[in-house]
Amino acid sequence: MPAGLVALALGGFGIGLTEFVIAGLLPQVGRDLAVSEAAAGWLISGYALTVAVGAIAVTAATAGLPRKPVLTALVVLFVLGNLLSALAPNYPVMMLGRVVAALCHGSFFGIGSLVARRMVAPERASRAVAVMFAGLTVANVLGVPFGALVGERWGWRATFWAITGIGIVAVVAIAVLVPGWAGAVEGGAGKAGAGDGAEGAVAVGMTGGVAGGTAGGTAGGLPAQIRAMRSRQVWLTLAATALSYGGMFGAFSYLAYTFTEVTGFSDTDVAWLLVVYGCGLVLGNIAGGRGADRNRDLTLIVSLAALAATLAAFGLLASSPTASVILVFLTGLFGFAPVPGLITRVTDHAHGVPLAAGANVSASNVGNALGAWLGGLAISAGLGYTAPLYVGAGIVLAGLATMLLAAHGSSRKIP
Repeated sequence: MPAGLVALALGGFGIGLTEFVIAGLLPQVGRDLAVSEAAAGWLISGYALTVAVGAIAVTAATAGLPRKPVLTALVVLFVLGNLLSALAPNYPVMMLGRVVAALCHGSFFGIGSLVARRMVAPERASRAVAVMFAGLTVANVLGVPFGALVGERWGWRATFWAITGIGIVAVVAIAVLVPGWAGAVEGGAGKAGAGDGAEGAVAVGMTGGVAGGTAGGTAGGLPAQIRAMRSRQVWLTLAATALSYGGMFGAFSYLAYTFTEVTGFSDTDVAWLLVVYGCGLVLGNIAGGRGADRNRDLTLIVSLAALAATLAAFGLLASSPTASVILVFLTGLFGFAPVPGLITRVTDHAHGVPLAAGANVSASNVGNALGAWLGGLAISAGLGYTAPLYVGAGIVLAGLATMLLAAHGSSRKIP
């Protein structure tokens, strides 16, 4: 495994911690900064909204720039945001720190996925993306308990100091370990590879090593990137991304209520149940990357079908503790399995432009917001705490239909 992938995974781990850790710290932060629960909750919502907007805006603003320096600068921005949070004397400064940190999130994973796949042979592209996202999935498992543990022992600010330290290590690791050629931007169309010309670009490093990767594709400025986004396949894949994330997150947002109000678990059980879910995410990420490198569209279709079936079964069997533990693990497994393939699919059909990778992250966050909103509406309508699971299954089925349409309409098979 290239050391540069490990550096990107470390960056992803730190950024993932920033996203998830706040959930376990909200009571402490709210009390210390003297704000209501609703205001404290905006430290989560504000972060997510900034990710959705920033993924496209920051990626567009850096169009045409060499990707390694951009990635390094993004992690520096992440460090500054968490430093602001650690030092925040009041709520506005704390919110500013969250927004600054969130600005780097979408673009890091979008641009980083392009750099990651250039460090490996083309047939291992999805696995390379999965390695980078492994940091995010591990952060999902450890984020809330890590924040709660450190916060309880040394205070919530100590958590953000720790994440700032992780960010500094990630900056150094990316600067040292990610090869410059993996982050270079090619001019012109590049070499045509398999599919629609997006897999070409084989870069030769200074050591003589060869790394396959994305797109020799359309690297240029913003107008060229926008032109590359016109493909119907790009928009179908973005829609499938939003719907797959929306279905999973619509169910995930209310799992604590399902566990305590339907299954009968105690509040203290929720933390380890979410760890089970996170373990499913980690394994789903690995399996999804491997499967996508063998047959991407089939892996996406099977994963989405399995996720819809799992959520529906969860709704039916939520009163059983044993079934709930198994099904929450499978929700994580099938929920994250499509992620590597969706990223490589959208960037391939957009000829490797960073804007497509950023748009993919934005689509996932839009889906998250949609799923959580629809799940909340179902509960408010008096349909019970299993309703978000059924709503999630319905959203994923819409994503599956979209993916089937995309696969059928793809004029050429892209591995």
